[in-house]
Amino acid sequence: MTIQKQFVLRYREEGHLRFQIPERYCGAAIANALTAKLMAIDGIYRVKVYRGQKKLSIRYQETVCDFKALAKFLFHIVAGLEKQTALFETPEKNAKAGSNSRIKEKLKQSKVSRWFSRKYEDARETLQAAKIVTKVGLKRQKKFLNDPEKTIIDFLNDILVLFLIRLHWDHITKEWIPKPLKYRNEWMAVFYMIFLLMRSRRPK
Repeated sequence: MTIQKQFVLRYREEGHLRFQIPERYCGAAIANALTAKLMAIDGIYRVKVYRGQKKLSIRYQETVCDFKALAKFLFHIVAGLEKQTALFETPEKNAKAGSNSRIKEKLKQSKVSRWFSRKYEDARETLQAAKIVTKVGLKRQKKFLNDPEKTIIDFLNDILVLFLIRLHWDHITKEWIPKPLKYRNEWMAVFYMIFLLMRSRRPK
């Protein structure tokens, strides 16, 4: 059986794939190399190797890199990595890691741990955004008394902008900024949204 066939697709939905991978690809060096090469592909914006669970998670944009193209890229990368034997840890090195490291890794990658981690990050980011909006809102007390309808609309617009930034943050930092010409339509939409936001702030 070739090494490519040992990468078994276990889960697939739009923009997300998860593979079961061989144990020899769960070492630190080879996992980092695999992650770096996958992240260099246009359309892929998040890659995670769960070493304890022997899983590879890939999140990508279907419009930029479809499933068939991504699978070909993956198998080509794996074939290239197989030739770089120095990246693979020997069984002796793996044995030295001991059972404690495996237990810690499993705890870190458990569903409960991942759920708490995501909730903590979401809560922290939401709290920071709320602080910003609250500070702005306090400065608008006088405006609210003069024109409550406009103040409420401005507040809701701020919430919407923060939500959109949070939703598209990975795309903005990993795709739109490095390749502005390729994502020019997205940038045009951003600039137009900023124009509308600034226009709404102008006094009547």
